[in-house]
Amino acid sequence: MGREWLFSLIPLTLGIVFLAFGVSGLRRLSSLRRKGVTAVGRIVRHAASEGSEGGTIYHPVARWTSSDGSACEHTSRFGQGTVPKAFRLGATVKVRYDPEKPDRFFIEGMDGRVVHLLFTVLGSLLTSGTVTVLLVLAF
Repeated sequence: MGREWLFSLIPLTLGIVFLAFGVSGLRRLSSLRRKGVTAVGRIVRHAASEGSEGGTIYHPVARWTSSDGSACEHTSRFGQGTVPKAFRLGATVKVRYDPEKPDRFFIEGMDGRVVHLLFTVLGSLLTSGTVTVLLVLAF
């Protein structure tokens, strides 16, 4: 085996990065589901950002009152190209947040679980596939 194995570093690195992103996101969601506090919030606006392919992504901004009585208003990490009915301006939503850091939150129904699962599976496949190929080539 010559220098060919160096090309395997590309899918291996991608796999590890995807796996780390997916697992950390799933752990964050799991932590918020176990230890987070639920509150009723309202969508007060949408923060727009440019997507990777030039389209506009709309992130709902939720406002709620925390358990200690302070007002919280934060932008969701996840957005979509169109605003679903459930997350339109003025819509009532359930928010799950960390009472110590209210900016760590998610809106029920827009938590990004599917995205994190996809990255975890893709990262696992890339990592395990690359390692398997390397092992087969090495022996």
